[in-house]
Amino acid sequence: MIRMAKRSTSLFFLVAGIFVLSACKREAEVFEIPHPYALNIPQNFLTELNIPKNNPLTIEGVALGRYLFYDGRMSGRNQTDSLMSCGTCHLQSNSFECGINHPIFKDGHPFGLTGIRTPHVMLPFINLVFNANGYLWNGMIHPSNPNTERRTLEDIVYMGVIAPHELHGDSVRTVKMIQGIKGYPELFWKAFGTRVVTMKNIDKAIAQFIRTLISTNNKFDRYCRGEEQLTYEEYKGWIIFEEEADCANCHGSILLTSNLFFNNGKQTSFTGVNDDTRDRFHFTGIPADIGAYRAPTLRNIDLTGPYMHDGRFKTLDEVIDFYSEGVQLSPYISPQMQFASTGGIHLSAESKAALKAFLLTLHDNDFISNPAFSRPYQFPDQIQ
Repeated sequence: MIRMAKRSTSLFFLVAGIFVLSACKREAEVFEIPHPYALNIPQNFLTELNIPKNNPLTIEGVALGRYLFYDGRMSGRNQTDSLMSCGTCHLQSNSFECGINHPIFKDGHPFGLTGIRTPHVMLPFINLVFNANGYLWNGMIHPSNPNTERRTLEDIVYMGVIAPHELHGDSVRTVKMIQGIKGYPELFWKAFGTRVVTMKNIDKAIAQFIRTLISTNNKFDRYCRGEEQLTYEEYKGWIIFEEEADCANCHGSILLTSNLFFNNGKQTSFTGVNDDTRDRFHFTGIPADIGAYRAPTLRNIDLTGPYMHDGRFKTLDEVIDFYSEGVQLSPYISPQMQFASTGGIHLSAESKAALKAFLLTLHDNDFISNPAFSRPYQFPDQIQ
């Protein structure tokens, strides 16, 4: 009887010990709410941000998103296969665009792992957190899209993973790959409270990182804040930009874009079905949108060639020449193109040089060298 009592007592303490250890483990696993990420936005900038309520910016989410943005295993392939990531095409040195000098895409028009080229040349990942008018050249990624999987920046991440002209991956394979990489489950726990990797949380994390890519400190910004002066030629170019050339109609505001869509006179006419089924018209169905495309931001415009949705112009000089004397009148040209009837604004060589000098003041070196935006030195499985 005494032995049985001893055994019962031992069993009791064993069970109690297991219970205490389990309780301690559960206590240790209590999810700590992620810390809010504070965007560094100057006082003279915009305050309205396009951040969905179900994906607020957090320090932990942004950190995870940065790793995933640059990780070549996002396609779901291992290191013996072609490693392609978001950062393969979106180079920080080119304002998170391919650029005309990309080491792989020689003409500035990227292609995916299949070799298939993207439908349009790229738009830079710059100040997207301020854009509420839809993403891509035609603005189809917008809450008004009837396709619920094509409404947010998070959806663009998913599209980039599976598109044959981009990573050409598979969401199941991608999730399995990231789940199996040492260090990632812990980062997902810190950001989202679960170590189970999901495509939804991958999309959220990368979208968080992209929303932090903010440019606010080019020379013109500093001039507007009273911190630096423009040269005579730069100032003259600004006046031409605002008045004579009327560029501000489409590229106004502190963002240097209205984030709206225009037919700027690149084509003379459209007969039957527009050759490009990805213009604004093919999303809205509004005839006035035929041949219309987003007016991209002019921030870091010196880095983001080739220009126009089809990359037809390789240099800023070509773009200026087009608006000066190459605009073609069509039934669908946007009313903002006030000089279309005369083929352009017909700037003198001196005015063209001044306008270009102003455009070069929009170069933000801080943006393209910010270490918080750069490729990590080590990925989670490489950190000791």
